[in-house]
Amino acid sequence: MWQRIRLEKILFLDIETVPIAPSYEQLSSTMQKFWDKKSRFLVKDDQLPAEVYERAGIYAEFGKIVCIAFGIFVEKEGKRTIRIKSISGDDERALLVEFAAMLERHYSAEGYYLCAHNGKEFDFPFLARRLLINNIQLPTILNVSGFKPWETPFLDTLELWKFGDYKHYTSLDLLAYLFGITSPKNDMDGSMVSKVYWEDHDLPRIETYCRSDVLTLMQLFLRFRGEPLVEPEFVEEIKK
Repeated sequence: MWQRIRLEKILFLDIETVPIAPSYEQLSSTMQKFWDKKSRFLVKDDQLPAEVYERAGIYAEFGKIVCIAFGIFVEKEGKRTIRIKSISGDDERALLVEFAAMLERHYSAEGYYLCAHNGKEFDFPFLARRLLINNIQLPTILNVSGFKPWETPFLDTLELWKFGDYKHYTSLDLLAYLFGITSPKNDMDGSMVSKVYWEDHDLPRIETYCRSDVLTLMQLFLRFRGEPLVEPEFVEEIKK
């Protein structure tokens, strides 16, 4: 079925998240206690909760979103074109208000989809949880509580690649390499986002990384459908 979805009906996205505080020591005493309990599943041997705090950013209860990049396919002068935009900021609530409003304005009708790599396990629930924590009404397309898995308007390239196999994770970078997709060169990976944000205060660098993942995601989706890649000259980055 997903092979027949019109590409212009899909919003491709990626989020970048960081721990809610720069370090374990800067958490409130209450949140330290909650992290102590959560980290029991993460620590090894004699590790302390503070030693695994850098992983807090992957949990919506202990992390926040600092960047969202999203892209669409459009036809321009008879050529398939990719348009990508990103929003970022220290004020998570402001970022989420802007993104939720865009979703409700353009993607609330039936027949629209969101697509991300590992989106069903990470991006989509993380977004929904942080929206609620920030007291923002869920946009229609993310309001899927009670839906059966096949009823949600979510597409996930990781799930498509699994073909029903639940034993392992395959990274977007690996799939891009296997399918001959040249990823835009950048100087960081996901494990560095927290440091780049909290220590370097370099949101533009994070945005560049996030946009490159969206472009790779969109090209991979085309390859999954057996369709030609979009040439670099037909990739547009929409500025703020």
